[in-house]
Amino acid sequence: MGKIGIIGGSGLYSMEFQNAEWLDVDTHWGKPSDHVLRGNLDGVEIYFLPRHGRGHIYSPTTVPYKANIAALKKCGVEQIISFSACGSLNERMAPGDFVVVSQYIDRTVQRDKSFFGTNCVAHVSLADPTCLDQNSLIVSAAINTDITVFPSGTYLAMEGPQFSTRAESLLYRDNWGCDVIGMTNVPEMNLAREAQICYSSVAMVTDFDCWHEGHDAVTVADIIKVMQQNVDNSQKLLKAIIAASNQDDHVCQQGCHQSLEYALITTPEKRDDSVLKALELKA
Repeated sequence: MGKIGIIGGSGLYSMEFQNAEWLDVDTHWGKPSDHVLRGNLDGVEIYFLPRHGRGHIYSPTTVPYKANIAALKKCGVEQIISFSACGSLNERMAPGDFVVVSQYIDRTVQRDKSFFGTNCVAHVSLADPTCLDQNSLIVSAAINTDITVFPSGTYLAMEGPQFSTRAESLLYRDNWGCDVIGMTNVPEMNLAREAQICYSSVAMVTDFDCWHEGHDAVTVADIIKVMQQNVDNSQKLLKAIIAASNQDDHVCQQGCHQSLEYALITTPEKRDDSVLKALELKA
């Protein structure tokens, strides 16, 4: 089993990992949002990165996403599992439920979503933006827990930091068919694909957003209460995933590790290879 990267909040980095140590990692794109916690869980090497930094110092917009993904890549991570809070736009997906994200609609407007640009142009496929093989492993692992985990769902990525208006919430739910709404999975998933890392997202429902007529408009106090309830379940699910990983010699059939095979457009003689070298990518 290879190294697994985990991106999430305090409920996960408070877990007891064996031989745990915080690593100061620097990247071509600067420092990540915090030190990286390296440790072992049931024999699997884990690299945990607090998305917002310890103490929650970064907003969804200001999280250093490029540095975060690059730092995990530098640590040798080949798989990333993201845990994040979300609102539900689907009546069936209630607060306390988890959703394995399968699709995204991106409504962010202030974020740099690619490692590539002038002199090194690349167009990776995001038709299936999360790793289907890894998603299946997570769903299978969840069967051995008492957590309600939906095997797929569409995630609406909004800019934030404010929550949606009621009109927006209804649009995303009724017209666009989205299941959950959150602020952090984009551009995590974009950058992981470019870095040739398998990426899966477990969205943890905290509220019904503001579309639900039977519930008051979401408040931070409401969300924090359910988030605290989700902490134990996120730890429980991660342990089940690691146990399942120990029995699975991960080979990505989707080709996440070859995402750049046909994606680079800039000709070799015109190409600036600094990004490829910084991410140790093969093209």
